[in-house]
Amino acid sequence: MPEEAIEHIDFESLNKKAISKPLVSHIYTADPSAHVFNKKIYIYPSHDVDAGEAFDDLGSHFAMEDYHVISMDSIDSDAVDNGLALHVNDVPWAEKQMWAPDAAHKDGKYYLFFPAKGYDGIFRIGVAVSESPVGPFKPQPEAIKGSFSIDPAVFEDEDGSYYMYFGGIWGGQLQRWKTGVFNAEHPENPTAHLPKDNEPALTAKVAKMTNDVLEFSEAPRDIVILDAKGNPLLAGDRERRFFEGPWVHKYHGKYYFSYSTGDTHFICYATGDNPYGPFTYQGKILNPVVGWTSHHSICEVEGKWYLFYHDSSLSKGVTHLRSIKVAEITYNEDGTINTLNPYRD
Repeated sequence: MPEEAIEHIDFESLNKKAISKPLVSHIYTADPSAHVFNKKIYIYPSHDVDAGEAFDDLGSHFAMEDYHVISMDSIDSDAVDNGLALHVNDVPWAEKQMWAPDAAHKDGKYYLFFPAKGYDGIFRIGVAVSESPVGPFKPQPEAIKGSFSIDPAVFEDEDGSYYMYFGGIWGGQLQRWKTGVFNAEHPENPTAHLPKDNEPALTAKVAKMTNDVLEFSEAPRDIVILDAKGNPLLAGDRERRFFEGPWVHKYHGKYYFSYSTGDTHFICYATGDNPYGPFTYQGKILNPVVGWTSHHSICEVEGKWYLFYHDSSLSKGVTHLRSIKVAEITYNEDGTINTLNPYRD
């Protein structure tokens, strides 16, 4: 929802109309990546702290320096903050801006994947390891080789393979890697180097992980999103094209690639037959929430499917102070997802 529209919102009324309430309210949390490990729900969000800077499209107003893991015994139980799981000061290569993370489990160990800006001002993706799903996590000394941009999401397929999806444009720097090398020109302009409206949109990336889930086993590939005619979505198609926040889940044998459209504030999805795509656009999962960003995950809990997302209603519209929420999603017989409205009429 555009920031200028927030000034006129009655937040008391809005919160009464919300389809779900913040899972935690003692800290601000965003970008929730949810998983079920050992029959318990674990949510890996980013931690919003006001940097005291003016709002901009480079994310300077986000003082995000650590991660807390939130756990729930069931979808209806209270959410518990398990305390500090990882701090930027513990990561040798990272300077600041620990944005949206994700997690995975393999062979008794838990892996936290996170983006951060290095001391050169470039986003990379790191990984930290723990014996517990709530941490503390010990980071690897270097970022993942060949990683860049933001918003890692790791999907475990049924054959035991792990794939990382990542990327975000504007402040997420994805557009600066179009040639395979970081373009440092015009650092003050988050929209520099974007394709023209009539050109194919930038896409998320995917790379299969090594067996130890610590590195890429291949060079990242493009995730292409097609329209109904089989053509790649264009950069000017801002209500459907990828912006940030990739996520993959599998339902009835189909791969569902979902993502945020960023400046138009939708969570959309596309479907395909393998983890690399291509994926064909299907529709919207979530209409705009209060707050500039929208970022989500989708998780199956006891046979039902849930969308974990965030909005800024608790902070009364301060766009960079968000709160994580959860709502059930439902599928039609053809596998399409019914669109959620985050607030009742």
